[in-house]
Amino acid sequence: MFFNLAELRVKQHNFTKYFMVVALILLTCQMGLTQPDSGWRDPSKHRVQFVTVENGVRLEVLDWGGSGRPVVLLAGLGFTAHVFDGFAEKLANSYHVYGITRRGYGASSRPESGYNEGRLTEDDLRVFDALHLLAPVVIGHSVAGGELSQLGIHYSERIGGLVYLDALNDGSDDWTVYDALEEKLPEAMKKGPSPSASDLKSFPAFRDWRTRTQGVAIPEAELRIDFAEKPDGSVGDRVTPAYVPQGIMSGDHKHDYSKIRVPVLAFVGYPPVPQAQTSDHHVTDQAELTIVAAVFGWQVGMIRNRIKRIESAAGGAHVIDLWDANHFVSLSNETEVLKEIRTFMSGLH
Repeated sequence: MFFNLAELRVKQHNFTKYFMVVALILLTCQMGLTQPDSGWRDPSKHRVQFVTVENGVRLEVLDWGGSGRPVVLLAGLGFTAHVFDGFAEKLANSYHVYGITRRGYGASSRPESGYNEGRLTEDDLRVFDALHLLAPVVIGHSVAGGELSQLGIHYSERIGGLVYLDALNDGSDDWTVYDALEEKLPEAMKKGPSPSASDLKSFPAFRDWRTRTQGVAIPEAELRIDFAEKPDGSVGDRVTPAYVPQGIMSGDHKHDYSKIRVPVLAFVGYPPVPQAQTSDHHVTDQAELTIVAAVFGWQVGMIRNRIKRIESAAGGAHVIDLWDANHFVSLSNETEVLKEIRTFMSGLH
């Protein structure tokens, strides 16, 4: 599958394009569909609680248990803490693992405001306070990188370390060249797949389709939270109102990584090599092959610039390159990610 740079861009590009590609769904955001009781129950071994972070706003917090240093998981754009089901249970063998569903998503409150990085980071801190977490290690995926950077730059005394799961997106990225190149890519490589009626007939069928097209198996609990279930058990529209992701995506989101004063572990996912991309999409035209190669070169250059920025962190940064990885690195490269996190945490004070 083509590694669409909208997944990496996160903080800069047109929101609609990003959301369609990462979610791989061409559905309209809306609210109001009733969730019938299908009898399905979340099998993940977590306890659910709610923490009030400001007047009228409370966040869902998952607690997978475990002992040892606290670990807090933050999901990417469009997802809740339930996306870490499975991965979190494995981490709980060594640490006490929590997950925060940010405002606007899942069972958390959906206020009309408060989606800038500063407020979202304040929400995280209020959860740390409520749970009495001492120097937690915060692990964030994709758009959560903004919250990680805010914590590391402004609240380093509150945390023990940061782990970026393909989350080095930053407003400093210059996408001018990519925008020009993208327009010349084959249409099949610019658009994500769309589910058929049979793919939407049930959540298991929908999950199977997502696994085939996205390359990783998103937990069914996450899909059931993100999308409404129709009375016949089929998959309906997204339940998160559009103003939520739009609010998160607004702003310039530039960070001075040199001011991060805690240790950092960063996983960086690279796209498939051009030959694999063109083979998967049956591209044979020489001009298009040249464009695909140029895009790949730009992607790698952009990633290298991001690595240089995080390596300036005052607390030190260790970067793990993951070639031909999915954007959801904790799913596509679970074994390696877990191993490196454990090694990283064993060296913390």
